[in-house]
Amino acid sequence: MAIQEGEKLPAATLHVMKDGRPAAVTTDELFSGKKVVVFAVPGAFTPTCSQAHLPGFVANADKFQAKGVDSIVCVSVNDAFVMDAWGKDKNADALVMAGDGNGELTAALGLEMDGSGFGLGTRSQRYAMVVDDGVVTKLAVEAPGAFEVSKAEAVLEAL
Repeated sequence: MAIQEGEKLPAATLHVMKDGRPAAVTTDELFSGKKVVVFAVPGAFTPTCSQAHLPGFVANADKFQAKGVDSIVCVSVNDAFVMDAWGKDKNADALVMAGDGNGELTAALGLEMDGSGFGLGTRSQRYAMVVDDGVVTKLAVEAPGAFEVSKAEAVLEAL
C-alpha cells in the first residue's frame, strides 16, 4: 500500500553527487525540520520528465521558496551520476537531484511501477508530495500516462 497523507516518510537512503562522487543522504537528513517538495519521475532524460516535469520545478523554484519551501527534491530510480548530469542539462541548480538507484525509497513508499515493457525495469510512479518535518502533508500520484496533479503549478496551488 502506498504512503498516505499524514504518515511519516520511511527511512531510506538516496544518493546525490558531492565533490564529484556519489554521497549517501538519508531521508532524515533531507526532511527533518524542513518543509520540502518532492517530485518523482519514472526516468531521467525521458520525454515528459525532461520536457515538462523537471523544467516546471526549475522555473518555479523561487515561487516555492516564497511559499516557505526549504528545498525541492527530484527523485528517480536512477543513479546519482545520471541525476547529476540531468540536473546540469536542465539547469536545476536550485533543486536536489537525488538518485534512488536501488529503488529503496520508491519501494518503501509503495510507489513503484513496472516499466519492464519499455526496458526500464522497476521505476517510480510519477508523483509529487509536500513533506513537513518528515510527514507527508500532500500527496499527488499521477494515473498511468497522466501529467496533471504532480506538475509544479498544481503543487504550488496546493501549498
